[in-house]
Amino acid sequence: MNSIKLNIENLTSLWQTVSEPLNAHFEEKDFEYSFIKNSEWPNRLWFNKDFDAHQIPFIKDKLRSFTSNMVVPYWDIYNSGSFRFLEKNGFHLKFEQIGMSLKADTSFVELEDLKLVKIITENEFELWSALFKRSFGYFINPMLLTTSYKIINYYIAYHQNEAVGTGILFNTDHVSGIHAVGILPEQRRCGYAKDIMKLLINESIKMDSDYITLQASSMGKDLYLKLGFKEQFKIKNYVL
Repeated sequence: MNSIKLNIENLTSLWQTVSEPLNAHFEEKDFEYSFIKNSEWPNRLWFNKDFDAHQIPFIKDKLRSFTSNMVVPYWDIYNSGSFRFLEKNGFHLKFEQIGMSLKADTSFVELEDLKLVKIITENEFELWSALFKRSFGYFINPMLLTTSYKIINYYIAYHQNEAVGTGILFNTDHVSGIHAVGILPEQRRCGYAKDIMKLLINESIKMDSDYITLQASSMGKDLYLKLGFKEQFKIKNYVL
């Protein structure tokens, strides 16, 4: 299976995994969606295959039934230009990401004063959620961590016992997806993002993964390229 498909499957499986314990994941004929009240994530509606204009009215009706904006990711892999059906029907591009992958075969030297702590307690779930919001500016309900931490690896990064950031590792089919790598505003420009990524890559290799995948912002892309990741496809994220 190609790494682009593995990347997308890891990402959508992550949304599904956090949503299912709360009965918040649903499947329709051509798309799936996850919506969780009192949380700004995952709250996504995604297509399982390419689509055409005939499906747009049904999609719009579905999105209007939610109490807050849902993000609609479009994988730029079809070469059909079908994203234009969204843009012509009231959807607006909110942000773009770049799908990237790395062959999991080379570990990095770890720093003695930086460590990842996998969280397992209610207090740690609350702390992770607070750190994430400070890093990214939006809210992940700690309840999602409570119901999924045995399947999804949530980490807090500490430098000399001071929390500096967050991260997620999620494994599917010998793939480790790296998600939610965030650095607290006051800890930025200290190299923590690069060092946390190295630790997550090392953890992925220990988990016997074949590939490591992520979805990068344009701002973060250069860091991942320097770590050996390859740019593969774009994700356009729309809101109605």
